[in-house]
Amino acid sequence: MKDQNETTESTESTESTDGTQDHLNFPRTALITGASRGLGRALASALAARGSRVVLVARDANRLATAVDEIRRATNGEGEVHGVVGDVADKESIHRIAGAAAALVGPIELLVNNASSLGPVPLRPLVDTECEHLEEALVTNVLGAFRLTKVIVGAMLLRGRGVVLNLSSDAAVEAYEGWGAYGASKAALDHLSRIWAAELVDSGVHLYALDPGEMRTDMHRDAIPDADESTLQDPADVAVRFLRLVEILAHGQRPLETRLSSSALAAFISEEN
Repeated sequence: MKDQNETTESTESTESTDGTQDHLNFPRTALITGASRGLGRALASALAARGSRVVLVARDANRLATAVDEIRRATNGEGEVHGVVGDVADKESIHRIAGAAAALVGPIELLVNNASSLGPVPLRPLVDTECEHLEEALVTNVLGAFRLTKVIVGAMLLRGRGVVLNLSSDAAVEAYEGWGAYGASKAALDHLSRIWAAELVDSGVHLYALDPGEMRTDMHRDAIPDADESTLQDPADVAVRFLRLVEILAHGQRPLETRLSSSALAAFISEEN
């Protein structure tokens, strides 16, 4: 099977984070789901500061409005940031989300499928997991990401450029007790990502599944309430690494693997610096 290690070129000149001018394909527009808090919000903030026009998607209208307002203020009003209330688990919302995003910022060049569901909380063994709980995790973490990618990637293919990042987890590859619904859904998303990547080779559209590692987020608190948060990553630090990956992709360099663990991502970035 081919990998994604292909170089793309662009005639656009975009300023990189070190202030130099390079011919890049850095995404000018981005759509991020689950973006009102945690990693999604941190990514939105980092991209807005980088100059991308960003659309945040979340279910909670009040929390979303707060996130958008705070990101705008953090960029001194210069960052173009918008919020779209929506739930990727709702099939009927997908086209509305995609259409609203495109109307606000133009064709989407970076899609981050960050919205996730743990399934039943507190976490529990599969024998105690209701079918509806597994379905909830699968619909949000797999079907939601698939549906939104399917809608967005068509326009990317027409333009011959685009990046899709799917949020994975070490629970996708490790059999953690109690993490059955979440782990199974993320494992499915990982393999879906590999198939997408194989089918998109040579198209100019690149898709990766990224495991960010453990972070200080509400989701982590829900999953492991007694975790020592001093040992967890700040989502803003993870966002910096994700942003660096996007910059490297814009330079035409590609990781050899579609799925990158937190350590593999760090190693790839280190090699390219």
